[in-house]
Amino acid sequence: MKYQMKRPPMGWNSYDYYDTTVTEEQVKANAKFMATYMKEAGWEYIVVDIEWYAKTAGSMRHKYQYIPFGDLEIDPYGRLLPDISRFPSSANGKGFAPLADYIHGLGLKFGIHIMRGIPRIAAHNHLPIVGSKARADEIADPSSICGWNPDMYGIRKDVEGAQEYYNSIISLYAGWGVDFIKCDDICNTNLYKENPYSAAHEVEMLQYAIEKTGHNIVLSLSPGPALIEKAWHYEKYANMWRITDDFWDQWDLLRNMFDKCELWQNHVAEGSYPDCDMLPVGKIGKGFGMERDTSFTKEEQITMMTLWCIFGSPLMVGAELTKLDHWTLWLLTRKDILKLLSNEYVGRQVEKKKDYAIWSCIHKTREEQYIAFFNFKETEQQITCILGEVGQFLGRSFQGCKIKELWRQKDSRLQGEILIDSVPAHGARLYQLTK
Repeated sequence: MKYQMKRPPMGWNSYDYYDTTVTEEQVKANAKFMATYMKEAGWEYIVVDIEWYAKTAGSMRHKYQYIPFGDLEIDPYGRLLPDISRFPSSANGKGFAPLADYIHGLGLKFGIHIMRGIPRIAAHNHLPIVGSKARADEIADPSSICGWNPDMYGIRKDVEGAQEYYNSIISLYAGWGVDFIKCDDICNTNLYKENPYSAAHEVEMLQYAIEKTGHNIVLSLSPGPALIEKAWHYEKYANMWRITDDFWDQWDLLRNMFDKCELWQNHVAEGSYPDCDMLPVGKIGKGFGMERDTSFTKEEQITMMTLWCIFGSPLMVGAELTKLDHWTLWLLTRKDILKLLSNEYVGRQVEKKKDYAIWSCIHKTREEQYIAFFNFKETEQQITCILGEVGQFLGRSFQGCKIKELWRQKDSRLQGEILIDSVPAHGARLYQLTK
């Protein structure tokens, strides 16, 4: 059975700031910051993103994000290993075990990014596979590739050695102490327009290999957009799956996320979380050529955090944590808002118009309810909601109800059963309703 957790994962991912270039010391610095300033609020995963195995990653960024046929660290069985120059503790076959031990010692969990399939160099060199008489070239599918990363071939379905290869890499990762695996080019194999979920069998093989280890390992699928008609498959075999392509700090992408969340809201469940992607807050972009501050306004960042939490998305921060300012740290550590991520809370869209959206949220067993207003306009506007007409609130009385807007910690009043408030441009309000 796949890993069941009490809430979607919350953590840090190296990609938005470092791209392919993150080092061991940088990972440790971010982990230490999280343990000191964020762990108490529920943050716990530290994830090393793409190409930790590439020896020259980032050295030709002006030409390539992923250097074609670059030099990779790899063992005799076709399994990628950390680049020793960037992760020196991995020397002598130790892999990520020493780094995972450090992160576990802080009370956190450790994750890595992988590309689906088997390294092309393993297939070209006919490397053996642990636990099988088959070779890498026999399980590799050269007609199944990633359109943007040149490192891997997909793996064939129902051939000897295919499952054994995935078993071998997941067993290796579990031995290192990996708690989280983000697998890329698998949620949507978008190179193949006629069959964008062409790697569904590899998702199944990954989950089988994880279950075989007996370890609680989160399986995260990228990139999006996930296919709503395949929701049942994601829910059965993965813990989280991207419902969008790469999400960056642009208002049009944030506005579009409301459409995505509307589509996927009924598929949030224990151990199964549609993923709105990383939070591009704070300082980002260094590995892409220039460190910069997020382009989102503070109001837009509040909108983002409110939607991710009331919808129930995983939260992964993409910023360099050690450079967070006080306001951004405050944004990310509001326990009264982050608690909505628990499986005990259910969020639903109430209404969505051209200029605004309204979401509600209830606790499954307690008399606890929330309303969120979102303003899509470039100017402040007044938003109105008749609470008695909200689907999740039917049959509940709001007479004598107390209302607090959580971001401002400001009490509000009802006009009968009508909640009215002004919401700033691209901003959000989140109200807790209590007797």
